[in-house]
Amino acid sequence: MDWAFVFGAVNLLAITGWVALIALPRWPALLAAVLYLGVGLLCLVYATGLIGVVSGLIPNPQGGGADFTTIAGVRAIFGSDAGVTIGWTHYLAFDLFVGLWIARDGDAKNISRWVQAPVLLATLMAGPLGLGIWLLLREPVARRQGRFR
Repeated sequence: MDWAFVFGAVNLLAITGWVALIALPRWPALLAAVLYLGVGLLCLVYATGLIGVVSGLIPNPQGGGADFTTIAGVRAIFGSDAGVTIGWTHYLAFDLFVGLWIARDGDAKNISRWVQAPVLLATLMAGPLGLGIWLLLREPVARRQGRFR
């Protein structure tokens, strides 16, 4: 398996979704495309890679077994091109999903796209940081509107 190709493809897929969220009008069809063609395809690549490598259907000559119980075990998982690509795809899928939620939540609460954009960029670059900033920003707006969904 050409993991460098897969790595590049998932990056391109994710950045396309992020550009759409940040720069384009948020038409329902666009948001659906980000969800299903962006997040959904990333999830499919992740699941296929993970199941393939763990089951042995996709050879991983660089990697050892999956051990999530120790730092050394997790380091070994990410010590192969397959492990890095699968792990990175995991981050990309979840961060894009969180970005989509932030965009929809911000629009529903009438929070300016100029406020949303830097938060979305923070989520792209450092997922939990962007999410944390969004939760702090949205709280007073949600409280004023009586909406905590």
